[in-house]
Amino acid sequence: MTADDQTGGADLSRAYYHDVVRPLLDARWPDLPHAAGRLGAGSDVLGLDDATSRDHDWGLRLSLLVPEDLVGPVAAHLDASLPPTYAGLPTRFAFTGATRAQHHIETTTLSQFLHDKLGLADLGRLSVDDWLSLTGQSVLEVSAGPVFWDTDGTLHAARRMLAWYPHDVWAYLVASCWIQLEEEMPLMGRAGQVGDERGSRLIGGRLALTVTRLAFLLHRTWAPYSKWLGTMFDRLPGSAAIGEHLDAALAADHWRPRQQHIARALDLVLALQEQAGLPAPAPATAPFWDRPFVFPNEQISGALLGSVTDPAVQNLPRGRGGIEQVSDNIAVLVDPAARRRMVSRV
Repeated sequence: MTADDQTGGADLSRAYYHDVVRPLLDARWPDLPHAAGRLGAGSDVLGLDDATSRDHDWGLRLSLLVPEDLVGPVAAHLDASLPPTYAGLPTRFAFTGATRAQHHIETTTLSQFLHDKLGLADLGRLSVDDWLSLTGQSVLEVSAGPVFWDTDGTLHAARRMLAWYPHDVWAYLVASCWIQLEEEMPLMGRAGQVGDERGSRLIGGRLALTVTRLAFLLHRTWAPYSKWLGTMFDRLPGSAAIGEHLDAALAADHWRPRQQHIARALDLVLALQEQAGLPAPAPATAPFWDRPFVFPNEQISGALLGSVTDPAVQNLPRGRGGIEQVSDNIAVLVDPAARRRMVSRV
């Protein structure tokens, strides 16, 4: 294989594994149980890399999951045996901020890999707080990239366990989005009413983000981090009409059309919610007291929370939600331990 400007990182990784890495493993351990894939961080894991992606941390990358007692030997064998280049690209290169060139075949165990990405090692016993600590991006780093080999199916099994939230956690997160919208939507109109259109626009941006995340939730689709949020939103079925209203709300110069477009987006989102099989009492919005503002119908969040039967979810703080509803601080969102502390109720 020869890489060109059109070669995607995932395709490159697949060829690298089959042409170079697998033969080196077979030569030393012919029956090595392992899993291999392009997992972890990187736009190519989502299939979204392009020419710009090549300017840093892009190239011959692979995740290799092996038994614990062979992590060191396998890593050492590959380090000693890899050729200098493959497909016209170096097998060893420095990541951003590093100075030493090295290969980027991440060799570890499945358990350690899951712990590093999710802060969790046993996916068969996830608590409610465990689920709330997951970001969409952290799950995608485990479940989105292509798998090239999985001897005993354990990696695939882990990915299946991460397919989606338990039903009651899902309903709670959807309700939390509606509650956030309830709390802020009238503020957008009020800021505009006193002449603060900049403040109204800023609140409108926050509302648009919450509506976007709500659409991902209703499609049972993990949302990526902010760089790719809009790109992947556009791939959700039926997202075009919602997106048109969000675009119009963000572009509006006055709070009244801004409010109108957010309300129309919520009409469409509520229809999605009904299609998803969750409680969706209409209408989507209602008047806010006797002021010229509207906000989400409070019966929606109430019906969602009322549908929950799991006591652990029933006892969650109303409207707090999961980690991405609690914080948008990148230093927190990329740190599994910090995420877990922030959602823990103890």
